[in-house]
Amino acid sequence: MNAPIDHARVTAAIRAAEKTTSGEIYCVLARSSDGYFYPSAFIVACAMLLVSLAVALGLEYRWHDVPVSTFAAAQILALCVGLIVLAVFPGLRIRLVPKSLRYGKAHGNAARQFLSRNIHTTEVRTGVLVFVSLAERYAEIVADAGINTRVPQEEWNRIVADLTREADAGRLTEGFEGAIAASGTLLARHFPYRPHDRNELDDKLVEI
Repeated sequence: MNAPIDHARVTAAIRAAEKTTSGEIYCVLARSSDGYFYPSAFIVACAMLLVSLAVALGLEYRWHDVPVSTFAAAQILALCVGLIVLAVFPGLRIRLVPKSLRYGKAHGNAARQFLSRNIHTTEVRTGVLVFVSLAERYAEIVADAGINTRVPQEEWNRIVADLTREADAGRLTEGFEGAIAASGTLLARHFPYRPHDRNELDDKLVEI
């Protein structure tokens, strides 16, 4: 999903979509949803303990006598080296944590962005967030309460699947454009444009 994004095209797509609906569409692109230092450090520490246990059993099996202080010092040194590597090479951290944790962090970030960008404060609760987190290879559409009562989650899932596919192919701008257009069509079906509607959210993509 590491691809450049054309902000002008995304803005144009939002404005075009909102001409047909009273809904509001907002886009956020996150480079990463967490630093993952602590969860990756925990996994490294657990791995060190398992390896040291295997080494201890092997030494005992071969009748090698290693002082406890030496063995403990070796464990501490190995752990320190592992933590330094994680600090120096942050790209390694996300590779060590399970997908469920990565997706959970990205989902939590999407929820925070939905609230912090005031997407939930539109007049008739028809705000929609199109969210992508690159490091986690994760995309989500978060819809406000006024929409969720009429639009089933399966409709959003199909749009997200198309967005993810385009992003994975290096077409991130096209992915956003398609997701925005599809969201606009879906919103127009349930929340058509009204002459007195006002634009309540900025028509732009925010990168964080």
